[in-house]
Amino acid sequence: MEEKTTNGRRDFLDKGLKAGILGAVAAGALKSLNACRDTNSEETIEVMSTDGTLIRVPSDMVEEVPGLKDDNYKVREGFPNRKFVMVVDLARCKNAKKCVSACNKSHFVTGENAWIKVYKMQDSPESSPYWQPTLCMHCDKPPCVKVCPVDATFKRRDGLVLIDNDRCIGCRFCMAACPYSTRVFNWEEPAQGETTEINLHLEHISHSPDYAGLPSQKGTVDKCDFCPHMIDQNELPHCVTACPNGVFFFGDAYEDTVTNGDETFRLTELLKEKAGYRMMENFGTEPSVYYLPPADRLVDFEEGLENYTPYKSVDKTE
Repeated sequence: MEEKTTNGRRDFLDKGLKAGILGAVAAGALKSLNACRDTNSEETIEVMSTDGTLIRVPSDMVEEVPGLKDDNYKVREGFPNRKFVMVVDLARCKNAKKCVSACNKSHFVTGENAWIKVYKMQDSPESSPYWQPTLCMHCDKPPCVKVCPVDATFKRRDGLVLIDNDRCIGCRFCMAACPYSTRVFNWEEPAQGETTEINLHLEHISHSPDYAGLPSQKGTVDKCDFCPHMIDQNELPHCVTACPNGVFFFGDAYEDTVTNGDETFRLTELLKEKAGYRMMENFGTEPSVYYLPPADRLVDFEEGLENYTPYKSVDKTE
């Protein structure tokens, strides 16, 4: 598959335009594509049109995309006309664990378990081992939602499955129902010396499922939330931007586009050509996280062993 990447991709994303992830070049993002032919602007930006074609237009013809929230936004309904998905390329992962540390720091994850875990995998004794990042699958048919007795776990129209920790009673039925074991239980209050930084964040926002982990609440369940607070700012989730190898791709299934910040692909084409799959599809959960098999690996598996610490996913402060 032809790789859709340019030298200007990072600059393009830094401007908050997010061509693929949030449909920035759909209706309204460009003032006038036809007007580009008549401009004398020297600075140009490469963007993706709605038919998947990469085109270069003058930078002054592109409007910055505002936040997705409006006056009608409701946290339990989510962002309208969106369906967020993630693709994880196993051929690129070398267990750098930058995704884990970035997620932990940004969500003030404490306790014993991080929201993202990187497992050492081997399909058979004859096959080569590989690293597999695992996070909440944000299923379209989430069993965790069905079993929650207090409606603390809920699924939004944009595909995100979130937890309202103010409603959670800590029964852990959702943890038992999740076939992916991606949920964690907060046995303790935040204890990593980050209380001051947490309070600084809480001065500007109220506790909400959109800001999971700020702070974690003792006796409640947490998990990966796909960073809705970053999506609203037209930014990628923390794990995507932190990964040095471009393992994670995030995007909108309705736009049929995913990006890791440097590369952008058509979701359907990428999954077809790379034989993408979803974990435990036979369970009927319809996950929103896709994996690309560890074929034609870009990194040496052995390099990740130095960061491999079984049963430990959060670095404690002394």
